[in-house]
Amino acid sequence: MSKAVAEAESLMLGFTKLSHQVYVQETDPNLQDPSHPTTIVIYGWGDARPRHLAKYVDGYRQLFPHAGIVLIFSPILKALYQTLEARSRTMVPVIEAVHPEALNKQDTKEKTANNQRVLLHVMSNTGGMNCAATMNAFSKHTGGEIFAHDMLVCDSTPGSTHFLPNVGPWSRAMALGAARWFPWPFVVTQTLAALFLGCLHGFGWLLGATSAAEFSTLAVNDARLADPGAKRLYLYSKEDDIIHWEDIEKHAADARHKGWSVTAELFEGTPHVGHMRAHPDQYWAAISAAWTEAVVNKGRQ
Repeated sequence: MSKAVAEAESLMLGFTKLSHQVYVQETDPNLQDPSHPTTIVIYGWGDARPRHLAKYVDGYRQLFPHAGIVLIFSPILKALYQTLEARSRTMVPVIEAVHPEALNKQDTKEKTANNQRVLLHVMSNTGGMNCAATMNAFSKHTGGEIFAHDMLVCDSTPGSTHFLPNVGPWSRAMALGAARWFPWPFVVTQTLAALFLGCLHGFGWLLGATSAAEFSTLAVNDARLADPGAKRLYLYSKEDDIIHWEDIEKHAADARHKGWSVTAELFEGTPHVGHMRAHPDQYWAAISAAWTEAVVNKGRQ
């Protein structure tokens, strides 16, 4: 058995596989705390491995021990080459796990308002692409309804969608996930990644298509797709070498201007999606405090 397979099996112990990217771990609904989430949806960062995301599952288990957890893996290459329609179909299992009534053509608004308390945790831009695709898929299946949630955590995301200023950080992120597969120096892998991204960008420009990154960045601040009553928490660092902190603050300000309740938590000296590892107490305290505000704002306490 390979190390990767062993890691996957270890993490997925107790999880049910819904697809190659989506896993779910359910708990007894009779044990759920009415002040806690009923479901936590974790959108992993690009090419995150099971052993990385296991630490976040453990952290949420300590905060909210009886919440169900939906875990989404996010291969960077797949997120980049898929069309929005294909990516949205890939995220339908998330809807099945969180809001199955939407696919059963039941009264979605009544069901979600009374029974569900949903926390979405999005990591990096690739996780954001899959979160936005989930929202888009939900809207398509329900004739325009919103994927209801009580809180959205944006961990090291979203960044700028402009190609030239970001091709360096994007290619580096892509190369980090792929480097273990190639024997040559890292700079060669990053160069190939940059060329690949350049080709994708060029084809998209010729076709007049909206990039996955651009769609996702706009979608989470679009009240037609993202729940306007949800609490928003941004977790970021000025030392992030993939996503610029100014872009995150700009997105947070836009969300606040459009009516979302926004909190931003700044971490000192942490790399991209590295805030929890370096400052676990600050990290989980920020999430706990924001969730408490979320349920108070919706009158659930």
